Amino acid sequence: MKKLLLLSGILLFMLSCGGVKKTQQAINTGNYMNAINSAVQKLAENKDKKSNQSYVLLLEEAFRKNTERELEHIAFLRKDGNPANLETIYKGYENLNRIQEAIKPLLPLRVNDENRNAEFSLTNYDNKIITTKNELSSYLYDNALNLLTNATNKYDYRKAYDDFEYLNEINPGYGDIRFKMEEAYQKGQDYVKVEMINNTDKIIPVKLEEELLNFNTFGLEDKWTKYHTNHLANIDYDYDMQIELREINISPEQVNEKQIIKEKQIKDGQKYLLDNEGNVVKDSLGNKIKVDKFKTVKCNFYQFTQFKTAQVTGQISYQDLETKQQLNSYPLTSEFVFEHVYANYDGDKRALENELVSLLNLAAVPFPSNEQMVYDAGEDLKNRIKGVITSHRFN
Repeated sequence: MKKLLLLSGILLFMLSCGGVKKTQQAINTGNYMNAINSAVQKLAENKDKKSNQSYVLLLEEAFRKNTERELEHIAFLRKDGNPANLETIYKGYENLNRIQEAIKPLLPLRVNDENRNAEFSLTNYDNKIITTKNELSSYLYDNALNLLTNATNKYDYRKAYDDFEYLNEINPGYGDIRFKMEEAYQKGQDYVKVEMINNTDKIIPVKLEEELLNFNTFGLEDKWTKYHTNHLANIDYDYDMQIELREINISPEQVNEKQIIKEKQIKDGQKYLLDNEGNVVKDSLGNKIKVDKFKTVKCNFYQFTQFKTAQVTGQISYQDLETKQQLNSYPLTSEFVFEHVYANYDGDKRALENELVSLLNLAAVPFPSNEQMVYDAGEDLKNRIKGVITSHRFN
C-alpha cells in the first residue's frame, strides 16, 4: 500500500513538473497567451496548493511580458496612422482587458518563498476600448457604405453586408446599420427561377411535382441564393434552373417462381441399441440402452417473387439570364424497385429452415400502380435534386 501511494505521489509530481515545464517553454517562445491560460487554469483549481507556486511566478512573468508586447504593438499601429489598423488595436485592448478579468478573481496570489504578493499592473482600458470602438465603427461604416453605394456586382453588396454585420456585432444598433444591412442583403442575392419540364409521355403525379418544387423541404442553407418556383413579377431573376424529366420507364409486373427441394434428417422417437448380432445392448447395471431414431423428410418449397421497377431520367440545367449563356448541366436518374417474396410448399414442412418457414406466412400482394411507382421513384429524385443544388456554384 505504501509503495502504491509512493508511486502515485511520484506520478503526480512528474505530471506537475511537466505542466510547469510546458508553461515555461510557452513563455520562452513568446506564446504568452498559452502560458497565461495554463497558469490561470491551474491556479483556479487551488491557488494555495504548494505545488502550484511555480504557476504564480509564471503567470506574473507571462502577464508582464504579454502586456508590454501588446501595448508596444498598439503604439506602433497608432503611430502608423492607418485606419485599417483600428480593428487590430481594438482587439488588442479587448484582449488585454479579458486577461485582467480572468486574473482578478485569483488575486491576491502569494509568492511564499519571497513573502510577497505577485505583482500585476492592472489598467482600466474602458476608455481606450470605447474610443477605439467608435473610431473603428465609423471606419467600418464609411467603408461598407462606400461599397454599398458604388457596388458594381453582387460580391460588393455581400462584402458590404459582411462589414455591416461585423459592425453590428461590436457596436449593435450603430446609426442606420440595420436598414443598410437589409439593403445590402437584398441586393447581394442571386435569384433563380425554377421550372419543371415534363418531356416524357407519362403523366407526373401532381403530388410528386409539388414536392419536387417545394424547395422549403430541402433544408437548403444558401445565404445568398433564393430559388423561386412561383415566379414573382417584381424580381429580376439572375438564373434559370430547369428540371427536365425526359423518360419514365416502368417495367411489366413480373412473378418469378423458384422451386427448392429440401431434405432433412429429423428425430423420430427412440429404439433399443443392437449389437452386430441383433441383440439388445445393456449398460453395466443391466439396463437396456436406448438411442434416438431418425428419419428423412422431404419438402418441395415454392418461392414466388413479385417484381416491378420504375426509372425516371432527366437533366438539371442552369442558364445565366443576363448573358443567355448555358451554364452547367447535370444528369438526373432515379429508380424505385418493388419486390415482394412469398412462398408455399408441398411435403413435410419440417425439412425447411426457419428463414424459409417465415416466408410461408406471406401471400401475394397487389402490385403498386404505375402512378405510385413514379411517385416512389420521386422520393429518391428529390434527394438527387438537392444534391445538385447544394453542389452547384454559380461563380
